[in-house]
Amino acid sequence: MKTKTIVALSLIGTVMGCAHMVSRSPVEPSDEEVKATLKASFREVGQAKLDRLDQDEVQHLCSAASASGTGLSKEDAERIEKSQMASIKYPEDGYLGDWKNGEKIAQQGTGKQFSDDPAQPAGGNCYACHEMTKEEISFGTIGPSLRSFGKIRGYTLQMQKYAYGKIYNSEAFAACSNMPRFGHMGILTEKQIKDVVALLMDPQSPVNK
Repeated sequence: MKTKTIVALSLIGTVMGCAHMVSRSPVEPSDEEVKATLKASFREVGQAKLDRLDQDEVQHLCSAASASGTGLSKEDAERIEKSQMASIKYPEDGYLGDWKNGEKIAQQGTGKQFSDDPAQPAGGNCYACHEMTKEEISFGTIGPSLRSFGKIRGYTLQMQKYAYGKIYNSEAFAACSNMPRFGHMGILTEKQIKDVVALLMDPQSPVNK
């Protein structure tokens, strides 16, 4: 009987100890510890440098808002859009390029990866997120459909400027947008952005057929 009592008490102690262990709150790593862990997991290869892991203010605010689960505050959203709008460099000789080149850029997904030739122009890979033409049956749906973009919105200079700015820096129009900041981050050149704008805005473009 004495042995059974000792065993029972031992089991109770073990269960209570396990319950105590489960209920303990994990220690949250600091931002610096997270950054250090991330950098330790990557190595530089070609044009892919470790500075890609460094966030600017916009990326930091958006990441923090996503992690918190509460979303971005109105004040931070306004601050992001204002600062990013000021960063857009509009061309002085118009916004339209060659839509045929724009279609190639929209289809091209290479550039900026460690295996890509940095001497070659990067692509926009627009079809990864958008429907653009009725001919293309393979496209993503993260972003809205852009079919008939110019036909629906009008082929105005104001709309051309909007399209250029949106491609250059999407954060200027929607804080924490999923769309890359193609011009701001140096992914696409001014000429390339103008070609993509032409793809969206030229009446002869397949986007508007």
